[in-house]
Amino acid sequence: MTWLVYLPLVLPLLLAPPTRRLTRSARPQAAARTLAVAAAIAAAAGAGALALIVLTLFDDLPAMERREGQALSAGIVLPEPVPDLVAGAAFLLAGWLGWRVVRQTRQRRGAVRDLRAAGLPHNGMLVADWDRPHAVAVPGEGRGARRRAGHVLVTSGLLRLLDPDERAAVLAHERAHLRLRHHRLIAVAVLAAAVHPLLRPVADGVALLVERASDEDAAATVGDRRLVARTVAKVALASQPARAAGIGAAGIGEMGIGGSNLMCRIEALTRPPVSVGRVWSALTSAVVVAAFAAMGGAVGEFIGLVRAWWPAA
Repeated sequence: MTWLVYLPLVLPLLLAPPTRRLTRSARPQAAARTLAVAAAIAAAAGAGALALIVLTLFDDLPAMERREGQALSAGIVLPEPVPDLVAGAAFLLAGWLGWRVVRQTRQRRGAVRDLRAAGLPHNGMLVADWDRPHAVAVPGEGRGARRRAGHVLVTSGLLRLLDPDERAAVLAHERAHLRLRHHRLIAVAVLAAAVHPLLRPVADGVALLVERASDEDAAATVGDRRLVARTVAKVALASQPARAAGIGAAGIGEMGIGGSNLMCRIEALTRPPVSVGRVWSALTSAVVVAAFAAMGGAVGEFIGLVRAWWPAA
C-alpha cells in the first residue's frame, strides 16, 4: 500500500493553525461547531486508516501464504502490504486508543452522574455546600416524559464571593451552556482527541470556544460585557489552584478557567470583536476533505490488495 494510508494519520497536524485563529473568532458558537465536526471527521478517517494498516496482517494467514507460494511458482509478484512491523505497531496502537476512548467515556459519564446526584435542583439551580467557588452546567438526561432537565450547579463559596450582578452573570453563562448544548460539542471533540491524539489542540480549541460563546450570551443577557469579564476573572482567580473534583472532568462548561484561555476570554469581552476570515474555516474544511479523500484512496488500494492475494483469484 502507498503513502495514502498514512496521510489521514498526520493531516490533523494541519488543523492546529486554523484552530488557533478560530478561537479568536467573533462568532465563537459557529467556530466551535466547525471544529467539532472537523475533529469528528478527521478522527474517523484516522481510525479507518489505522484499521486498514492492521488488516494488512491478513497476508500472514495460512491461506494467504499458500497463495503467495502459488504466485511465486507461477512467476507472479503479489503487491506488498505494509511491513509486518508497521502493521503490528498499528495493532498495539489501536488497542491503546480503544482503551483511551473507553476510559474517557467512563470518566465523563461518571462525572456527570456524580454532578446529577449532588441533589435536586430548584428552579433550574442547585447549590452545593462547598467553600471553593465554582459553577458548572449539568446537562439533562432521559427522553420524552422521563427527561430530566439540565440545571446549574453552584457552590456556596461562589455565592459568598460574588455580588448580585456577578451572580446573574454566572447564571446567564451557565444557562447558555445548557441552551446551546455545549456538552455535546465538548463530548465530540474530546472523544475525537481520544481516538486521534493529534486532535488534542482542536479539542482544547472547542473547549475555549464554548466558554467564549457562553460569555457572549451572558453579556447580551446582562447587558454589560465588562461585568462578565470581571466575573470571569474573579471566579478564576478565587478558584485557583484547586478545582472541584469531577467538575473539570465533566468537560461541560465551568465559569472561570485559568491560564491563556482566561486572558483570551477577557480580551474578547473587553476589546472589539476580531473578524476571522472565512479562509481559516475553508482551510479547516480542506484538511478534513483531504483526510477523507486519502482514506477513500487507501480503501481502494486495500481492496485491490485483497483481490490480488485472495486464494480464489
